[in-house]
Amino acid sequence: MAQKPETGTVKVGNIDVTGTIEKARALLQDESGISASFRATIELLLTVVTLLCQRLGLNSTNSSKPPSTDPNRPRQVRQKSERKPGGQPGHKGVTLEMVADPSEIRHLKVNRATLPAGKYRRVGTEKRQVVDVDFVRVVTEYQAEILEDSQGQRFTAEFPRGVTQRIQYGPGLKAHSVYMSQQQLLPYKRVTEYFADQLGIPVSAGSIHRFNQEAFQKLESFEALAKEKLAASPLLHADETGSNINKDRHWLHVASNELWVCLFIHEKRGRVAMEEMGILPFFRGVLVHDHMKAYFTFDKIKNALCNAHHLRELTWAHEQDAQQWAEEMRKFLLELNDAVNSAGGALVESEQTQWRQRYRDLLAKADKECPPPDPALHKGKRGRQKRSKSRNLLERLQDFESDVLRFMEVVYVPFTNNRAENDLRMSKVQQKISGCFRSIEGARFFCRIRSYLLTCQRRKISASDALTAIFTGDANAAISLIAQRAE
Repeated sequence: MAQKPETGTVKVGNIDVTGTIEKARALLQDESGISASFRATIELLLTVVTLLCQRLGLNSTNSSKPPSTDPNRPRQVRQKSERKPGGQPGHKGVTLEMVADPSEIRHLKVNRATLPAGKYRRVGTEKRQVVDVDFVRVVTEYQAEILEDSQGQRFTAEFPRGVTQRIQYGPGLKAHSVYMSQQQLLPYKRVTEYFADQLGIPVSAGSIHRFNQEAFQKLESFEALAKEKLAASPLLHADETGSNINKDRHWLHVASNELWVCLFIHEKRGRVAMEEMGILPFFRGVLVHDHMKAYFTFDKIKNALCNAHHLRELTWAHEQDAQQWAEEMRKFLLELNDAVNSAGGALVESEQTQWRQRYRDLLAKADKECPPPDPALHKGKRGRQKRSKSRNLLERLQDFESDVLRFMEVVYVPFTNNRAENDLRMSKVQQKISGCFRSIEGARFFCRIRSYLLTCQRRKISASDALTAIFTGDANAAISLIAQRAE
């Protein structure tokens, strides 16, 4: 098992791999009787060992790996807080409250046989309530009256809108089915088992698919509105993650802000997918992302880079590559973020100048500790000279200074891209629970319906109310529900 000492070296068991490789390179340098080809082979093997050992040192704190992959991750020790236990002042609790209109009232009489002899009069009652659930199948039968005149012509009463079949599923059941499959992310088979076991209602996987398809179709106008609102907003978060469809690699893209969310599935990761998504080509604000090159190809957009990624990369450079400047830069970014938060979201121009100068001074110091490769070693070769991972990070921080520090200039630009990453997180949960998508159609259902549910969540609309609005109203009922909540 790989261990990570504070010195920046990597150990496997009790073996200091970094020190051993350095000794091997020193011995190789002193050995003069080795042929050039054999020397090159040994150097290649040492390089491969170094790269593999560096991968052993990757974890959730210094890379994009999720915490669940950390081997034997230690339990974090919480710092003792001065706050009292329980909910804090102003916190909206979820304490069970008595209701004024209980569903059923049961009167309890005192057993007079247990009382001492004497006369008693009733002076009141003591109330206690039990909140429970009752899974009940509700079947509503409509009997339309038929009238016949003297000529034998018949007139039948109209059925309610939507009641078109001899027997059919109601809007509440449809909404509940979509809630189970798209909000709770249960596979179709488990949803069918739920309806059969809890309610005694036979619902096939094909019916569940049709319910999702109906919700998808009715939300078409919502998706168009979400894209329009996102493209016109001053700030946008964007990210993408891998998603398998029937074992084929696709990419799930997200564009979101504090009010709207749009998820989009595509077989490509770069600009082609972003153009087909239909948001970034019309966006003119500040885009927060993780430095993927495709985002920089939209020249009408200002960029803000996710500093959570920078913090992890700086941690790696310090722990695995022994770069002291990286730890100083990591502390600097955290200190700057605290200063920006204390200032209300942005610094005044004079303070920006001071912090920017400190940033440049740190990178100038880093340039000496982690210099670029010697151009003489690359003479006559094509392409850009290869750099270490730490050097690439350093040059990126130098070249994209404005994008790294934009959060201290614009009050609505955040320090990280956590919003977009959170919006994508449930797609990973879906993969863990249900596996990959079976078809591109199912993936598109997921994207549009989840976009709608996340947008409603931003407005404190429950998923149940949001889905019920789709099936009990017309095609624009969902948009009407969102529009009732002021932006």
